[in-house]
Amino acid sequence: MVRINGGTFTMRSPANKAGRDNDEVQHRVTVSSFSMSMYPVTQKEYQEIMGENPCFFEGDNLPVENVTWFKAVEYCNRRSYREGLTLAYRIDGENVTWNCDATGYRLPTEAEWEYACRAGTTTAYNTGNNITKTQANFDWQEETINEFGIVTRLGAEKTTPVGSFKPNAWGLYDMHGNLYEWCWDLYGKYATGAQTNPAGAVYGDGRVARGGSWNINEQYLRSAFRVRFYPSFDYLIGFRLVRP
Repeated sequence: MVRINGGTFTMRSPANKAGRDNDEVQHRVTVSSFSMSMYPVTQKEYQEIMGENPCFFEGDNLPVENVTWFKAVEYCNRRSYREGLTLAYRIDGENVTWNCDATGYRLPTEAEWEYACRAGTTTAYNTGNNITKTQANFDWQEETINEFGIVTRLGAEKTTPVGSFKPNAWGLYDMHGNLYEWCWDLYGKYATGAQTNPAGAVYGDGRVARGGSWNINEQYLRSAFRVRFYPSFDYLIGFRLVRP
């Protein structure tokens, strides 16, 4: 776990930012200090707790994928229980409530995720205004033509082991690309005014995921980009952990 000191930042993207979506209205957000896992949860870690490996791409040090939001919160509780920590979630079927005072593992809020991803930057990515195939695993495309005129198209083909690329300035790996990561929040519009420790919309359609994936292009890897998935959806989504 990496300790992330709290602070205030501008969340989302300015109106003139290329590729900006309508749900990225900027506002000031303050978050308290928290600890975040250096890497997404790996398949080895997940299997040790859950007794199963749901992944399409298999490997102990690959990030776990094909995990529903419900499975992610269940993992948090099971790992907390194993380590003697107070459970963060009460799970009653598909009704999940969060005990904000718990000491156990949980999913990051969307605000915590973006704050940690940016690591003090205000650019499109924590790498600057651009990101390359040497900085993250995403669907870059490159064509080569040999002497016989045969075209070969290169690009990312699968997930890569966690920590394959350099971390951001706060020591967190794989915040851009590789796999989308579940957040706690319901997907919905936030108020545009300043907020402190927002925990998502009261009502929403689906849950928020962040970070992009190996099979999509760089526009969707931006620090501010947000996407909605239904919590029972599992295709190529992983998660990382947070503790107070």
